[in-house]
Amino acid sequence: MALKATIFKVDLALADLDRNVFENFSLTLARHPSENDTRMMVRLLAFMRYAEHSLDFGRGLSSDEEPDLWRKDLTGVIDLWIQVGQPDERWLRKASGRSGRVVVFSYGGRVAEMWWEQNRATLEKLPNLAVFRLSAESTQALAALASRNMSLQCMIQDGEMLITGEGEPVRIEPALVFGSP
Repeated sequence: MALKATIFKVDLALADLDRNVFENFSLTLARHPSENDTRMMVRLLAFMRYAEHSLDFGRGLSSDEEPDLWRKDLTGVIDLWIQVGQPDERWLRKASGRSGRVVVFSYGGRVAEMWWEQNRATLEKLPNLAVFRLSAESTQALAALASRNMSLQCMIQDGEMLITGEGEPVRIEPALVFGSP
């Protein structure tokens, strides 16, 4: 019998001073059975970074055809494609051809660094790609905020993100490895 996704509810108050976005979001995240809290929270962090009401969570690990998050225009054309982790470079080339912009949030410490070095030559040829790297310490602290019902506040200023909820505040500055934010 297949395991079902675990549902997480998030009330997010966002103050993005860099983009002049001040919104409240009520989100539902489905954590795939093979996904851990860290990966799920990095998906949520990616949402916070590019938040708007037309940004949707994809089926992620459940589908090879959808990203972790995406934004489509009114005609269905994919404007923004966001992946979390260390995706296959062939997958990113395909995404680059299908969307206006592709963003990767890579995490995992040394694993993320090795992934970038192994794929750098190919990925730097993609003109619409941006790659961010998150430190292992910050993603572990972010995962500590995970609970089935979350009330989070996120403030973004000068690229730095401060996320507060129940627990210690988490300060994250995604390091831009390639591309433009």
